[in-house]
Amino acid sequence: MKKLPLIALWLLAALGAGCSKSPAPADAGAPTKADVKIGFLVKQPEVSWFQLEWRFADQAAKELGFTLVKIGATDGEKVLGAIDTLAASGAQGFVICTPDTHLGPSIVAKAKAANLKLISVDDQFLGAGGQPMKDVHHLGISAAKIGETVGVALAAEMKRHGWATADTAVCAVTFDELATAKERTDGAIAAIVAAGFPKDKIFHAPQRTSDIPGGFDAVNVLLTQQPAVKHWLVCGMNDWAVLGAVRALEGRGFAADSCAGIGINGTDCIDELEKAKPTSFVGSVLLSARSHGYQTVTMMFHWIKDGAEPATDTRTAGVLITRENFRQVLKEQGVRD
Repeated sequence: MKKLPLIALWLLAALGAGCSKSPAPADAGAPTKADVKIGFLVKQPEVSWFQLEWRFADQAAKELGFTLVKIGATDGEKVLGAIDTLAASGAQGFVICTPDTHLGPSIVAKAKAANLKLISVDDQFLGAGGQPMKDVHHLGISAAKIGETVGVALAAEMKRHGWATADTAVCAVTFDELATAKERTDGAIAAIVAAGFPKDKIFHAPQRTSDIPGGFDAVNVLLTQQPAVKHWLVCGMNDWAVLGAVRALEGRGFAADSCAGIGINGTDCIDELEKAKPTSFVGSVLLSARSHGYQTVTMMFHWIKDGAEPATDTRTAGVLITRENFRQVLKEQGVRD
């Protein structure tokens, strides 16, 4: 089926509002916990982060006694179709990590038409002029603070190794098209500068794709442009960006102890940290998949059942994991047994 352009999706959703079903009468009474049905839509169901979100959402559903419907919605057309499916099945609300933040107005219109409560997770909706839709309930991360954690840790790595500033540079693998990605890398850079690192030795490596090959290609270009640098401090929007950078550095002959890269997510780098021979990927900031999965559906459950409307904007933080502590931290966070 040919995908509809974004404006067409928005118009369809807006038109749907005119023929929405009437809300339940005020005297219908609160639903029992067994009556509650909640959808959880994610943009990349094959990615470990979203699988963890679903796993913790399942845990909440089991503990609280409601029905959870998990849907992979990889584009706008699938999102709008999934909302129709949830409404037809008797759901009262849904949590979503949208495949496109600019779909926000369309998703909101569709949810209102279907009389469904809505919480966005991970990526905040954007409205007119690309501004965040602050009236939509959202649970996200403190992206800038998480980036700052990366920057502080990288400055500590440089100090620990005793690398001279004259021989060292920062490689920021950037993906500025996504607001939360930009906040992460901007936060990391700000923290490194605050630690005394010169701004003119910070270089951006823009990714075309937000995966390992995208990081690899971007950093290869930068390494060609800056052949005199002996030591690199690497940050990026996620683990994949930094892993791509590490692979590019290895390909150019940089030894594991001549560079330091720290990712974000903490779930896509476990194999790297478990390698018998250490690489220059020294750690990551582990985000709280439990909060993003368990907490969002729990908030939705109480909103539906008890009328307890959650805060409009909730933010979560991360914890630094390294080769030395990652097993213990992952266990404490419920990511691994």
